[in-house]
Amino acid sequence: MKVRSISLLVVAVVFTLALWFSATAVVPSLAAAYGLSGTHVAMLTSAVQVGFVCGTIFSAVLGLADRIEPQRFFMVSALIAAGANALMLVIDPRSEWILLCRFVTGACMAGVYPVGMKIAATWADRDLGLLIGIMVGALTLGSAAPHLFNAFGGVDWRFAVAVGSGAAVVGAFMAGGIELGPNRKPSPRFDPQAALTAFREPALRLANFGYLGHMWELYAMWAWIGVFFDASFRTTLPADGAAFWARTATFLVMGVAGAIGCVGGGLVADKWGRTILTAGAMAISGSCALVVGFLFGGNPWLLTGLCFIWGITIVADSAQFSSSVAELAPPDRIGTMLTVQTCAGFILTLATVHLIPHVVDAVGWKYAFSVLAIGPFIGVVCMLRLRRHPDAVKLAGGRR
Repeated sequence: MKVRSISLLVVAVVFTLALWFSATAVVPSLAAAYGLSGTHVAMLTSAVQVGFVCGTIFSAVLGLADRIEPQRFFMVSALIAAGANALMLVIDPRSEWILLCRFVTGACMAGVYPVGMKIAATWADRDLGLLIGIMVGALTLGSAAPHLFNAFGGVDWRFAVAVGSGAAVVGAFMAGGIELGPNRKPSPRFDPQAALTAFREPALRLANFGYLGHMWELYAMWAWIGVFFDASFRTTLPADGAAFWARTATFLVMGVAGAIGCVGGGLVADKWGRTILTAGAMAISGSCALVVGFLFGGNPWLLTGLCFIWGITIVADSAQFSSSVAELAPPDRIGTMLTVQTCAGFILTLATVHLIPHVVDAVGWKYAFSVLAIGPFIGVVCMLRLRRHPDAVKLAGGRR
């Protein structure tokens, strides 16, 4: 039953979050077909993220992830998101209505991603890190897939939108067949202040600040590593091949390396401890952020190799922060605590993703990514402090 439910969960989450991935895949096609301005293109991408932040705030304040049956919450959210995404097929892509569709799609993801992690937690038996790591690893592959598609000429935007909406509908009904595990807790009473527990309790606060340090680096790297590769490869490779190899390298670093990091990180954390894995991964990824710029314009293989290591370590800790929060949270508020965590992290990424181009303009690619090292190094301090906290015995069955 556990294997069946976790398998259904992973596929359902990936199918539903295809709505998010598809935006990355179709933006180049939409921009070319309709002559969209740079501002409109940026808003198409950011509308989903802003919607997700608003959705998680709404869900956290009302405690929806803990007060509504998770499978039902997942299903309804996925179906609404699929409908909003499908409306893109009948709306002029140059209008502001399409931005509203992307916003609603993002908002509904608040009922999918955090809720999926909560469902996984109900099945945990000394393997929570691996369970969530598998789910995040699958999502990482999915989020990187558009870079591979675009390397081979991209995809037709109508096809991508239709397939994404259809996949979300399938994911919604798959969620209805998921069974909850033995760790399920009764729904708590409504408490609008419950969300504040995420930063009011010392151990949870340290775990969440560690997560924020991780998020400071992760999405900014994911957003700009493809541009970085493209700019570097154009100085060392023939012009007609530089774009292809840049997109392929981006998929390898984000998707393949990321999936390896998520699953491997889960195995290590469950065996050796959450704080050891998260602090170690952030120390390595932060170091990569400091030195990667010095390889800009150099040997493409060496640059890609270092970035592959960066791609593994930058996401190896991602699921472990969620696992830590699930283990440290009040048992009947796990869904709300996970929602608050993801909300805070994505709010931060709205700033850091837009920071990098300004740094590039100021100091160039050689030093641009070094600013990202600030987050993981602060995160290391937070997780080592958490390791010394009495509540750390709740992590990974006492393996901290």
